[in-house]
Amino acid sequence: MIKKLLRPAYFIYRKNQEFRRFKKALKSTTGDLKVVVGSSDIFEPGWIPSEWHFLNLLKEQEWLTYFKEDSISNILAEHVWEHLTPADGQVAVRTCYRFLKKGGRLRIAVPDGFHPDPVYIDNVKPGGKGAGADDHKILYNYKIMTAILEQTGYKVELVEYFDESGVFHHNAWDAKDGYIHRSMKNDRRNADGKPNYTSLIVDAIK
Repeated sequence: MIKKLLRPAYFIYRKNQEFRRFKKALKSTTGDLKVVVGSSDIFEPGWIPSEWHFLNLLKEQEWLTYFKEDSISNILAEHVWEHLTPADGQVAVRTCYRFLKKGGRLRIAVPDGFHPDPVYIDNVKPGGKGAGADDHKILYNYKIMTAILEQTGYKVELVEYFDESGVFHHNAWDAKDGYIHRSMKNDRRNADGKPNYTSLIVDAIK
C-alpha cells in the first residue's frame, strides 16, 4: 500500500531528474551534438540523453526549444521505433531529418522481423511475451525500415540485419556514431559467436 501511494511521487521525481540531466548535458556540450532519444538512463559519455516526456519525436516544437534546425550530428534510438505506430514512426523520421545537419547520422536499432528464431519473434512481436513487447506497435524488417527512411530523403546503410532467407548480415560499425547494446558484438547472449539476440540496425544519413 505504501509503495502504491509513493509510486506517483517517484515517477515525478524521476522525470524531473531526467530533465535536469538533459539540460545539464546540453549546456556542457561544446563539440558535436549527439542525442539519444528514449535513453532510459542508458547512454555513453559525450551523448545527450533525452526522454519522450520533454523531447517527443512527434512534437517538433519541443525540439525547437533546444535545437536549431540542421544542428545535430548524431541521433541514436535503440529499441524506440517499435513503440511507435507506423504512421508515428514516419513522423519521427521526419523530425530527426529536420534537425540533423547535412551528413548527420540517425542510427536506429529495433527488433528484427526477419530473425529466424521463432522464440525471438514470439518475444518481440507486438503483444509478444518479452519485456516491453506489450507496447510494441510494429515488427520491422530491413525492407520496411529502408523504405520509410529513403522516402524521407535519407541515404540508408544497413548495419546488422537478417534477410528474407534468415541469413545474418553484419557490417562494421563505429560506436562513436551510437553504441548499440542489443547487437551482435555487444549482447552477451551472443557470446557463443552466434546471432542469438540481435537487432535490425540501420544508419540513415542526411
